[in-house]
Amino acid sequence: MTSDPRMIAISDFLYDLPDNRIADFPLPERDASRVAVFKNEMISEIIFSQLPNLIPADSLVIFNNTRVMKARLLFLNSGGQAIELFCLEPDTDQGEISQAMSKPASVHWRCLVGKVSRWKPGVLLSKTITSGAAEIHLQAELISREQDFFVVAFSWTPSGLSFGEVLQEAGDIPLPPYIKRKPEESDAERYQTVYARTGGSVAAPTAGLHFTDDILDRLTEKNISRDFVTLHVGAGTFKPVKSTLIGDHPMHAEFIDFSRETIEQLHRFSGGTVTVVGTTSLRALESLYWIGVKLLTGKDQQNGELFIEQWYPYQDHPEISPAASLEAVLAWMTHTGSNRLFAKTSLLIAPGYRINIPRILITNFHQPGSTLLLLVAAFIGEKWKEVYRYALDHDFRFLSYGDACLLFRP
Repeated sequence: MTSDPRMIAISDFLYDLPDNRIADFPLPERDASRVAVFKNEMISEIIFSQLPNLIPADSLVIFNNTRVMKARLLFLNSGGQAIELFCLEPDTDQGEISQAMSKPASVHWRCLVGKVSRWKPGVLLSKTITSGAAEIHLQAELISREQDFFVVAFSWTPSGLSFGEVLQEAGDIPLPPYIKRKPEESDAERYQTVYARTGGSVAAPTAGLHFTDDILDRLTEKNISRDFVTLHVGAGTFKPVKSTLIGDHPMHAEFIDFSRETIEQLHRFSGGTVTVVGTTSLRALESLYWIGVKLLTGKDQQNGELFIEQWYPYQDHPEISPAASLEAVLAWMTHTGSNRLFAKTSLLIAPGYRINIPRILITNFHQPGSTLLLLVAAFIGEKWKEVYRYALDHDFRFLSYGDACLLFRP
């Protein structure tokens, strides 16, 4: 049974990470990163290009195909002072994120605003971007100030462009705050996975940055199936845990998107081995499991949308197998005539949580005291300390552009 982790002290998940161990740049070759392998209670090491040798044949690998949007916009006020807008997600009345990214002419977006004191109420910020032979005129108006973000109204011409197309031309790649440099031209490629498709993230699913087309081909040669989910990574993934106890930390919500074909594939492999690439993919799959549980227990919707609350899995629930949960989701999709499942999740996976679907996790090394590190600890238990100690003692590179782990669940 899943047990409640709310009384766990975050101090138990701190470790000393020197600044010089944080990778500021990726390696020249994506698959040249080192990998710490945790399997059968033992730790070993490979180069990422050797990864297909360790993934079981006739299994399934799930990737997150979200695409990082150029979410940082720089404006100048009338006095020439810089104001930076970090686009987080669409406001509540704008639809799910792929719909909002496709909107023409105007959109309301939740943003972080740097130097907001320079932005006078009622003042429009504007900028012009040259794209080929055309010009894009973009304006921003501050609509409201909420507790953790601002709501900004964007409008632009040519009005036939989508907001996603405008960001692609006007924005910059939002490197994580612990990378203390400005984005370079190369980041536009290297801070995306080779299989990125659906725009909406403000951070890369970084475990996937190591994959190349050659590695994907070699997985296929072993009859390893692969499929994709979409979880749009929000800025909350970098939000530090400031509370003493995990139970006092509010988990951010993120959008997830599954095709019917992916859920059917997961159902076929529910008795086999599923590998997830990244904590985002794991969080998406576990959220899908709990959506099925909600459907089976008559708690399928909140305010008309599918949503997994932060602590929902830690309540009392009947024992429901992954296969039964996925069958419930597929039946609901048939009933509603849906080929895609859109939902939001605030699921927090921490020690005490019982993993339901994946057996193997590929991930990078995460910040001390982060919710991502809590997820790793939930996956392999107290052995996370030995894995991280091995990486520190053997000069591994940490965080988004750093090295990786291959973790087999005990």
